Amino acid sequence: MSATTLNLEMHRIPSLMGGDPRVLKNWVARWETGRALVYLTVIFLGAGLYGVAMGFWRSPVQAGYNMIKFPLVILATALGNSLINGMFAPLFGLNLRFRQSLMLVLMSFTIAAVVMGSFAPLVFFIIWNTPPLAAVAEIPWVTYSFVQLAQVAIIAIAGVLSNVRLFRLLHSMSGSERVARKILFCWLAGNLFLGSQLCWILRPLIGSPGLPVEFLRTNAFQGNFYETVFRALSHLFSS
Repeated sequence: MSATTLNLEMHRIPSLMGGDPRVLKNWVARWETGRALVYLTVIFLGAGLYGVAMGFWRSPVQAGYNMIKFPLVILATALGNSLINGMFAPLFGLNLRFRQSLMLVLMSFTIAAVVMGSFAPLVFFIIWNTPPLAAVAEIPWVTYSFVQLAQVAIIAIAGVLSNVRLFRLLHSMSGSERVARKILFCWLAGNLFLGSQLCWILRPLIGSPGLPVEFLRTNAFQGNFYETVFRALSHLFSS
């Protein structure tokens, strides 16, 4: 891919953020490797920056790990959701080839990565005004739970906004608002269940003062994301 092509595709990101179905429909219809590579680049940059913001509360090493891990979570979720959409979209009334499904999902996660990247300064601000996680002898459960839930909320907002932004495109492609809503729900459900569990498996993303900084936990497949969120809510509202 030439530098000119890369520059052109980068300048088209605002059009993607605008969600104009007249433009995006043509992009989905024809697979272009250059466009896909630009989307992957934006995902790595946006998600990586947000991952650094998440992990910096624990330590710079954790932030460095997150710069790699969080984009991997996003891309693995995108691939899984592409397969799910490729199977369910025809059942809902929209015939999609796998490449079209993959391009649609890459579009949505590119928007999400831009949103998360824009939230990274806010996360840094929150962490800057929070006692350092590595410096405390005991886990401040209220503070820790607040930071956990803030991260979950921001990621959820980015995911929902990115998918809803492409609703007009799904409507234009399917010719039916009902079909578009079904596919949108499938997207959101896939992102929720697959993405959240991948985050859990690839933990730590925030880290804990009671555990060493490491790339992956040895008990990666024990427990689940929803138990952690429930415990965080319990700690936050019981204090």
